[in-house]
Amino acid sequence: MAPITQLSQLDPEGTYSYADYLTWQLEESVELIKGKIMAMSPAPNRKHQSVSGNLFLHLGNHFKRKSCQVFVAPFDVKLYDRRKSLLQDREVFSVVQPDLCVICDEEKLTEQGCDGAPDWIIEILSPSNSRKEVRLKYDLYQECGVGEYWLVFPYEQIVQQFVLDDGGKYQLRALYPGNETAAPHLFPDLQIDLNDVFAE
Repeated sequence: MAPITQLSQLDPEGTYSYADYLTWQLEESVELIKGKIMAMSPAPNRKHQSVSGNLFLHLGNHFKRKSCQVFVAPFDVKLYDRRKSLLQDREVFSVVQPDLCVICDEEKLTEQGCDGAPDWIIEILSPSNSRKEVRLKYDLYQECGVGEYWLVFPYEQIVQQFVLDDGGKYQLRALYPGNETAAPHLFPDLQIDLNDVFAE
C-alpha cells in the first residue's frame, strides 16, 4: 500500500485513528479530533510566534526544577474520553498539538508526546482559526478532562481562562486584558504580566 504523503489521499469525511496518523508522511501538520482530520494553519505568523515564545519563557522559568513540565508545539497530545479507560493506539481518535501545555503527571509522557490530558493547555488563536475549530477543541478538552484551558487572542490582546468545575464543565473564570497580570487557577503562584506576553 502506497504511503500517505498528501492530504488529498485522505477522505475528509473518513474516520481515522492514532495508528493511522502515525503512518502518514505528510508535509502539512494535522490534528485528529474524534477521528476527523483537522488541517492545522500554515506556519504561524510572527505575532503568534512572539506570544508563544513569551509565554514559554514565563512558564519555563516558573516550572524549572519543579515536577510539572511545559511543552510547546509541535508536540503530540493523545486525548481520551475520561469516562473510558485508556485504549490502544488504534482505538485513539484524537491527537492534537496545543501551542503550549503543562503536564504534571510524568507517567503520561512518552517518546511521542503526552498520553492523556495535560493539566493546562494554552491555544493562541490566529486569524485563520475557524469558529468550528475553536468550538471542537473546547468541547474536546472539556470532555477529556483538561483542568485549565486558556484561549489567547494576540490581536485583541485578551486571554480567556476556562477552568473545569466539579461537574466536569468549563466555567469562564477570568477575561484578562493585555495590560493586566494573569494567574492560572491551577498554579496561582505563577503571575504572568500580559504586557510582557504581548510585547513584540
